[in-house]
Amino acid sequence: MEEGAEAIARKVVDMAKEGDISAARLVIERLVPVAKERPIFLALPATGSAEGVAQAQAAILQAVAAGDLLPGEAATLAGIVEARRKAVETQALEARINVLESTK
Repeated sequence: MEEGAEAIARKVVDMAKEGDISAARLVIERLVPVAKERPIFLALPATGSAEGVAQAQAAILQAVAAGDLLPGEAATLAGIVEARRKAVETQALEARINVLESTK
């Protein structure tokens, strides 16, 4: 099989050079990997508060509805915003605990 593979690959490349669109597509798919992710440009509000996190989630939802973000991209971005929400919540809880412990 390996001995014929090189000849087949050469033939497909030659066909692509001669204008065979299917062969060209096959060559390009093998040479250039499909992009799994793309940069996302979406203005989000500050997420230092629960209100900001809620606004960010709403902005993500609106971007999906407008077709600016794919659902998978939105899910990833929403996960990042959720991680930020947890960090904000943890900071708030830590501050409350410190106040309670300092009064004892």
